[in-house]
Parts: sequence; C-alpha cells; structure tokens
Amino acid sequence: MTEPNSKIEILDVTLRDGEQTNGVSFSWQQKLNITKHLLKDLKTDRVEIASARVSPGEFEAVRKIIEWAKGEGLQDRIEILGFVDVDKTVEWMKGTGVKVLNLLTKGSLNHLTNQLRKTPEEHFSDIKQTVEFAQEAGITVNVYLEDWSNGYLHSRDYVIQYLQTVSKFPIKRFYLADTLGVLSPEEVRTAVTDLVSLFPNLWFEFHGHNDYDLAVANCLEAVKAGVRGLHVAVNGLGERAGNSPLEAVVTALHDKTKFRTSVVEKEITSSSRLVEVFSGKRISDNRPIVGEDVFTQTAGVHADGDKKGNLYANPILPERFGRSRVYALGKLAGKASITENLKQLGMVLSPEIEKKVLARVIELGDQNKTVTKEDLPYIISDITGENLESSFRIETCTVTSGIGVKPKAEVKVMYQGKLYEGKGEGDGGYDAFMNALGTILKTLKIQIPKLFDYEVRIPPGGNTNALVETVITWKKEGEGHPIRTIGIDSDQQVAAVKATERMLHIILGSL
Repeated sequence: MTEPNSKIEILDVTLRDGEQTNGVSFSWQQKLNITKHLLKDLKTDRVEIASARVSPGEFEAVRKIIEWAKGEGLQDRIEILGFVDVDKTVEWMKGTGVKVLNLLTKGSLNHLTNQLRKTPEEHFSDIKQTVEFAQEAGITVNVYLEDWSNGYLHSRDYVIQYLQTVSKFPIKRFYLADTLGVLSPEEVRTAVTDLVSLFPNLWFEFHGHNDYDLAVANCLEAVKAGVRGLHVAVNGLGERAGNSPLEAVVTALHDKTKFRTSVVEKEITSSSRLVEVFSGKRISDNRPIVGEDVFTQTAGVHADGDKKGNLYANPILPERFGRSRVYALGKLAGKASITENLKQLGMVLSPEIEKKVLARVIELGDQNKTVTKEDLPYIISDITGENLESSFRIETCTVTSGIGVKPKAEVKVMYQGKLYEGKGEGDGGYDAFMNALGTILKTLKIQIPKLFDYEVRIPPGGNTNALVETVITWKKEGEGHPIRTIGIDSDQQVAAVKATERMLHIILGSL
C-alpha cells in the first residue's frame, strides 16, 4: 500500500509547455487523442492542455476536449494556463467549459520589475482581482511562480512576500517553476525545504526544465524536500532543452524513492510513440526508458551473462514498459546473441548452422551492415541453400545503371576450373546482368529456364541498408514444376545475382 503523503501527483504539460518546442503544433484531434491516452491509459493525475487566448483553434481544441472529459467525469483533471488580466482569461475559459486555471504570475523580482514594470503590491492586487473573478465563475485556480528559481536565488525576500500575500487568496496549488532550468539538485533541495518549512500548509509542485540535464535529479530532490506534485512532459518536450521527461522522472521516482505515482508504467512506451508521431520530434535511440536501443545488449558476453542468470540486467526491466530485451546482431555478437534471437523467433538450429549464421552476422557487421532479428530467417535461408563446392560460381559482377545511362554489366564466372567473362546491356541492371551471363552460358551450351516471377522482400521495419531477400521463380518450357531460388544481400541487385547463381546450381545438378 502507498504510505500517507507518499503519493506524488503528476501534471503532464506535453500539450501546453511541450507545444512550445520548436516546430511542434498539435491539431485539436491530436490533442484530444493524447489527452485520452494520458488520462485513461497512462493515468496521469492531470493534464495541462493549452494556453488561454492564444488562437481560435486553441479555443476549439479546449472546447472539444472538455466536451469529451465531461462525458468521462474527468473535467476537473483538465487544466489550462492563463494570465493575470482580471476577466479576459476567465471569460475565455467560460466559453470552453474548462474549470481549472493555472495562473501565470511573476516568481522573481527581476521579471516583475523589468517585464511587467510593476511593484509587488500592484502585481498582488492584480492577482487577487483575477482569482476572485475566476472564483465567481466556479473556476479553480492554481498559480505558477514563473522564474521562481531565479527569484529564490536572487530575490528570496520577494518570494517570501509573494507567498505570504498570495496564499491568503483562494488558490489550490502553488507551482514552483525553474523556468530557465538554472537549478542544481542541491539548490532545489535547499529552496523547497525552506519554503515547505515556512509554509507547511501550502500545496507545492515543482516544474523543472532540463537545460543542465538535471531535470530528473531536480524532481527527485523536490519530492524529498516536500513538494506534492511534479510537472512532466512525454519525451521531455519543451522549449530549449525541454521539460522534465515523464518517462525518466516516473521510473526514477518509483525506483529511487519511497514516493509513488498513479502512472501505469506499461503505457509509457505507447505514450512516447504517440507523442513522437504527432509532434514529429523523433527521440534518440539511446533516450532513457523509451529509446529504441535502451534494452539492447550488443556484446555477446552480455547475452551469455543474461542467459546464465540475468547477470547484466538492471532494475529498469523492459517488461515494465511493455517491451522486451533485444540482443543486437553485428560484429560484437556471440553465440548467445544468436541463440536468444532465434528463441524469440521460435527457431532452433543445429550447432553447425548456428555457427555459420554467427559467422555471417559478424561478416555483415564488419561491413557496417545493420542486422536485425527479422533478418535472421533470410540469412539462414541463404546459408542453408549455398554450396561452396559447386562447379559453377559467379566470381565478380559489375552493373552500371542510372538515369540517362544505358544499363551495362560485366560478369566473370568460374566453371569446372576455368574462368569465363561476359558483357551485356539491357533495359535494367538485372536485365544487363542476365544478357552478360547469357553470352557465357551460350558459349558453355547451358540452357536455363525462363524467368517466371521476380519478388523483392525487405524485413519489417528494415532500413535502407537492411538485408533484402530476392525470390526468383524459373520455369522450363512444357514443365509444370517451377524452380524457386532465393538470394540475400543488402544490395538488391546482388541478391538477384545470388538467386540466379543458385538456379544454375540446381539445373547443373550441383546441389
């Protein structure tokens, strides 16, 4: 069970502060879909979805989201950012139906005097009027102390005066914003501890930014010092270096402190992918928790250690986030890496074939080729079909083709210990190769079946340098049974050449 006061509320700000990321602008449909996922699946406590008075489009987005939230009984968990403008923000909110206002106020004397050019007393009076107007409209008010971090570091007396005055207004929560991401964990601990001791009855939440890459550490120190909530964004979206990343903050909080959140860890990966697609901001492969590579073991010794008792596993287990561990295939792969990948594919090979597969994977890795688990069936097919003892072998093949260039090919073939060369042109690269090969086969008086079908397949999720499987079906005149051969390579034309060579092995009885 969760201990008293150990529950930390999570406010997701992806759709408001996260939308300040350069180049990110969500449509209302995207905002609605993300809101649904955050509240219903990921189960964050609240979401901040927009800023008031920004645009007609933002107004419609908030209205549609509130319309959905009412039907789900979630209206009180939808929040928007608004401004100290007495009635303007509140009137805007009344038109959308949103019931929670996060009021942007000045948390530093520097911002107050140089941006608003007002005295503290004038600002406090404006806040009071806006809060009272919101209260009359049945709207709950929380306040952001914008630039609070610099405010505390350089004008602590102002921050204390602010809290002494504004805490007397009907305000539910106080948001301590490290707006410019300037704090260290030690500074967070000192400042929050100070304010919590002076104002033990106020509900404080920490809003961090990641300019020093310290946002996660700052969040942990903030909760240990007494804040009751944290503000995060999926994938750390936000301007400059971004907001505190939801995925890392929640995981670290659960693993490294006594505090708990309502977030469902298994939905974190889905949240990341959803926001990644809608925002157009791709996350790095090594991003903690949600990156493509973070549960990938590259060295074969690691796969072997995991096989013998999870020797290289840490508490951040992939299953927690709806994922599975991946054993990378490349020049560092070992036998255990191959075995684990085959197991995931439901395949069992003889030790001899497994050894050949490993050798081919290492060879491809040395060539800087990307090899995935999905490539393995193609490699296996290629290896089990090859015959190094064949009397017919294509030694080299050069194909030239392109826009405005007549495709040409040069081929060298070893047959029964003798080297033969041929040249040809064609309507495409493969056609040129077949014509060049044809000149050699004509000399050797070797007849081959006609090409009946030509198919190229790329593994699911394959990159441009992924392995390609070329499947060619050949058929002799008057015969009902076709010959089907497969070639594997990262180069489509080379794969086709290999498939053709295999066909010649078959008709010459070399296999």
